[in-house]
Amino acid sequence: MYTSHENIGYEFEDDPKDKKTLKPHPDIDGGWAWVIVLSSFFVHILIMGSQMALGVLNVEWLEEFHQSRGLTAWVSSLSMGITLIVGPFIGLFINTCGCRWTAFVGGVINALGWVLSAYAASVHCLFITFGVAAGFGSGMAYLPAVVMVGRYFQKRRALAQGLSTTGTGFGAFLMTPLLKYLCAEYGWRNAMFIQGAVSLNLCVCGALLRPLTFRKDRTDPAEKCPPVVPACSTESVKSNGHMGGAEEKDGASANEETLCDLHAQECKDQAQPRKNTCALRALETLSQLSRRVKKGFRDWYSGYFGTASLFTNRMFVAFIFWALLAYSSFVIAFIHLPEIVNLYNLSEQNDIFPLTSIIAIVHIFGKVVLGVVADLPCVSVWNVFLMANFALVISIFILPLMHTYAGLAVVCALIGFSSGYFSLMPVVTEDLVGIKHLANAYGIIICANGISALLGPPFAGSEMSVFSDFHRSFCWH
Repeated sequence: MYTSHENIGYEFEDDPKDKKTLKPHPDIDGGWAWVIVLSSFFVHILIMGSQMALGVLNVEWLEEFHQSRGLTAWVSSLSMGITLIVGPFIGLFINTCGCRWTAFVGGVINALGWVLSAYAASVHCLFITFGVAAGFGSGMAYLPAVVMVGRYFQKRRALAQGLSTTGTGFGAFLMTPLLKYLCAEYGWRNAMFIQGAVSLNLCVCGALLRPLTFRKDRTDPAEKCPPVVPACSTESVKSNGHMGGAEEKDGASANEETLCDLHAQECKDQAQPRKNTCALRALETLSQLSRRVKKGFRDWYSGYFGTASLFTNRMFVAFIFWALLAYSSFVIAFIHLPEIVNLYNLSEQNDIFPLTSIIAIVHIFGKVVLGVVADLPCVSVWNVFLMANFALVISIFILPLMHTYAGLAVVCALIGFSSGYFSLMPVVTEDLVGIKHLANAYGIIICANGISALLGPPFAGSEMSVFSDFHRSFCWH
């Protein structure tokens, strides 16, 4: 059975003999930990915030390609879904390459997906360039940002995760009007090209994810004192004898030549090893990389399929089934909210203050408030998590019943606040499995969320096309 009471603030040495001694890490709960929170904050802005604003591009794609709502919604759903579905596989990259390199490469792939999507000739091309490529890059940058916050904090875990994930709300609030402006001024293709350039900042965020390492200062007197090689100096030779007669001069010259010959021979002996230095270093690097990959794969495999598999934890398995159903309703609200506004002729009021921006603003406060409350010693994080989840379900259910802008604004505010419980998901996951297994476990959870996000919006869009009734779609989800 897994436990969450692990020494995440301590580092082991690589040598098994040193593993008996635990030493505190200075960056836990302070110092660089807050830089990690800031980096994760911007990752959420660039990834989750942009995806929350895809409703703007969804309308542009409908007008450009003249496809059904259900088929067009698959583009956004693929991007959101794959970002989360690849979680278990990203755990393998984290175990082998580390969070920093995984996030850095993910930023490059995500930016490339946005740029290639600007040249898409059909919705089916967007499935590959935006849905798969950009989605996979987003997943590679997203999971390391969440995991690193959990590794750097023992106290105020919920608050740290809440502050970092508020980037989703800020991103949705900023990206929605930004994409609208870019699409209106430059067209949706150039807007996606510009967004691809902006997404390269994920590489900067990834570079800030400095791993928790502890290096012991090991001193070896033999290494500090290199052997002294005698130099070919006439002064050093002459200092050993007198400068009187010719025989002494001849002896000194002979000694000098002998020492120079010895030194030349030593230089020749050392020349051969120096030639092989590059080859030896390359072989050593490949050997270390091979061992690291094998160890990472072994840890990843044992976490899923070994005797200590995460699936032996029954509470965690139940949590996975919840994650399969929880995320689709929240995503559906963002994807189809612009069409609800058009259906009820509320475009003028929505242009003044978009409903998605209301969700985003209140979502920020919801995450911070729920994080502070969950960190209180007298409050159970699970109680906060479940109550907020129930409030979100009720809000999603009554959303299509509102036909006025004021009614939709109130419900959107409730959705924004209650959806703040998503910031608590890494915390409750860590409580179930422990920090050591957080990368693999949270990868599974967001994978389940991804499946839910992938299938939910297209199904709701198809129902809307058939029945012309949003209420039916929201009730199912």
